[in-house]
Amino acid sequence: MLRCVLKAILAAALPLLLTAGAAAQTSRPFLATALRGALVVVQPPDVLLNGAPERLSPGARIRGANNMLQMSAALVGQKLLVHYTREPSGLVHDVWILTPDEATRKPWPATPEEAQRWEFNPAAQTWTRR
Repeated sequence: MLRCVLKAILAAALPLLLTAGAAAQTSRPFLATALRGALVVVQPPDVLLNGAPERLSPGARIRGANNMLQMSAALVGQKLLVHYTREPSGLVHDVWILTPDEATRKPWPATPEEAQRWEFNPAAQTWTRR
């Protein structure tokens, strides 16, 4: 009887374990407005973005390579390769710290002008120069 119960539990848990592994391997979808840059948190909300002083918006979200939210104060002094978006006022709003795999996706625009001249494929998460 106990053996039957254990087999039933294992049979039910196996699909969950397999889908959890597959979900961990999926890539994050980035917005077409996301630009690539080097971010250093100086003193929150002050940051350096590509060496220039910038500010995080009041509701800024920083997602780590594991896609979990990161507190800006925990990242002070680290130079991070990121994708980021801005809010309409120009403040840095959404930030994704890139995984090594995401960092190898090239080209990726670093300026709004490049993004306007290039074409984005949201399904493949790739940019092509026109």
